[in-house]
Amino acid sequence: MTDCRLNYIELLQKEVNKNPDKLLDVGKEEDQEEAPPPSKTFTPLCSIPRRLVISTSLGGTPVTPQLTESLRRILFGGTFHVFNYEWRKSFFQFREPNSELSYALETDRGGARAIQMVVQARIIKHLLFIRPSGSDRRTLHSLSDVGQRDQERALAAALSDSLWLAGQEVSAIVTLVTEDYCITPHLDYKMDNFTERLQLFTFSKKEDVRKFLLDHIQCFTEEGGHGVILFLYSLICSRTVDRLKEDLDSTTSHLLYLSLGNFVCRQALLNLLLTGKATPHIFNGTLYFDEDGRPLERPLQGVKSRSDIGFLHWSREQMDRGRLPQVGSMLKTPRFPVWICCINSSYSVLFSLNRSLLSDWRMEHLFQLYYYNGQNSQRETARLTVDTHSHHWEASSRHSDRDPEKKFPSLEMTIRTKWDGAVVDWNNILPFY
Repeated sequence: MTDCRLNYIELLQKEVNKNPDKLLDVGKEEDQEEAPPPSKTFTPLCSIPRRLVISTSLGGTPVTPQLTESLRRILFGGTFHVFNYEWRKSFFQFREPNSELSYALETDRGGARAIQMVVQARIIKHLLFIRPSGSDRRTLHSLSDVGQRDQERALAAALSDSLWLAGQEVSAIVTLVTEDYCITPHLDYKMDNFTERLQLFTFSKKEDVRKFLLDHIQCFTEEGGHGVILFLYSLICSRTVDRLKEDLDSTTSHLLYLSLGNFVCRQALLNLLLTGKATPHIFNGTLYFDEDGRPLERPLQGVKSRSDIGFLHWSREQMDRGRLPQVGSMLKTPRFPVWICCINSSYSVLFSLNRSLLSDWRMEHLFQLYYYNGQNSQRETARLTVDTHSHHWEASSRHSDRDPEKKFPSLEMTIRTKWDGAVVDWNNILPFY
């Protein structure tokens, strides 16, 4: 709290020194800023640890007033919204190295969790299918035999994957926080003591992005660094605000929305993380006609290319209303057998050790899937056996008076959105989702 106030006073003093004739106006601005109680003017966690702040001598390009306003508008729809405490405290923190879940991130319960889980999926992809290994055989041990440096490398690779995709595989931008303010405040913009200090670093080679992220990985992995927001800013800058506006359609104008007092990711942001484009819908391609076959005034934008990481969706509430959206094959059948699951508005990861699962139909008769929900209560990776040829599920549903969607765990219903009618065995684990 004290650091924030001092920084703000210093900033105003600099402005006065530059423009002494405007001393009276600056004073009036300060009075207007002082009118609300201090607790409402600044949010908690506004002071970033000095070790997570870079020097201006590192280079890069300072953020501009136009960009800070554009970031606010594309995220919140206006310039006076700021990230709340839940978002500001979110960063990328792994479980204990060389442990059962050393590949796993600890995720938050707030809106940042969706971003953390997409990064988690890319970490799993890297550790299982990209990282050099002495054997072609992949086991769960590949995910538990991960030390701290391996964790950092996997995170840098995961972050650079999304940034490079957002930059159309031509360039990417990483944003970090610098020591000095780059812009001055005005009445239509609410300061957060963070966005105003961004420095932008642009790269034209993916490997350079990864190396730079690895060199500054502490900015994303340590408490107080606002690591998730930093990554989100980097993602938007890599895509550019102009391209984001082209990605969106009449149903979506910005990437976050307010729900129960917290900012939550829209599907467009999830698609940006997964595919590099912020299209707002999960069906394939572009929709030109409505359900009755009439032309839409403005086409709706779906996913237009197959993603590396997949996406599955199921909601008990939407199912009860008969409004469950169908995920298109571009997301449902990714290049790697790793899926983000949005289950009853909560995010988790489902994956297979066998990449052939997506290319050889014979592998889909009987196979293993592994599940991680990001919560501290999960102590080991859940192993599920999926049988697509045994029709016990349909048979038991026909002879049951209960609605099958209410009889079976939500995770099983999510799996069946891809493997229709599959029987899921939890292998002596009590179903927990």
